[in-house]
Amino acid sequence: MTRVFIVAAPHPARSSLESVLASRRVAIVGRSQELKSAIDQILDLEPDAVIVEAVGENTHSLLEELLDSELAEEVAVVVLTEERQRAWFAEALRGAVRAILPVDLSPDQLMAAIEAAASGLLILHPREVDSILPAGSVQSRQQAELAEPLTARESQVLQMLASGLGNKEIATKLSISEHTVKFHVASILGKLGATTRTEAVSLGIRHGLVLL
Repeated sequence: MTRVFIVAAPHPARSSLESVLASRRVAIVGRSQELKSAIDQILDLEPDAVIVEAVGENTHSLLEELLDSELAEEVAVVVLTEERQRAWFAEALRGAVRAILPVDLSPDQLMAAIEAAASGLLILHPREVDSILPAGSVQSRQQAELAEPLTARESQVLQMLASGLGNKEIATKLSISEHTVKFHVASILGKLGATTRTEAVSLGIRHGLVLL
């Protein structure tokens, strides 16, 4: 059973969200109206995923608070929001947020997103693609070419990074040393023009190099 913590202001949709989750393969381990006051509790409870509802007039402040807290570095965060600004979406992915989804998500989609996020995957609703990619890039991303393409091994490592695996786990799965993994990661960052692993995954998605 997936253990979930909910951060949401009191409004009709919140009780509906909890009811949907409670009737499925989810154990709600905690709730809070505010993110800042709940961070220590979340870290103590160690849920599989945290659902953050960012809606209404406090949306921007809550989203900024989420990124500043670096909570997404410690636990899988699923954001349900009406926000559609491209800059924030990109920043959220760089900040390790696992899922950015519309608040009107269906129960089945929400459950699938929670399980995928808890497994270390990145999730984005199809309607939000334009918020991440420049116009026309959806059609051209499969043909987008890097100045120097990734090797087959680098592509494997990038896919594993997108799945949330660490260097030791990647080394074990590929039967190579951690030093070799670090070498591949450094090469991937250089070829993609990324400065962090999260940014490399985001750029990999943009170039059609990562399968979600």
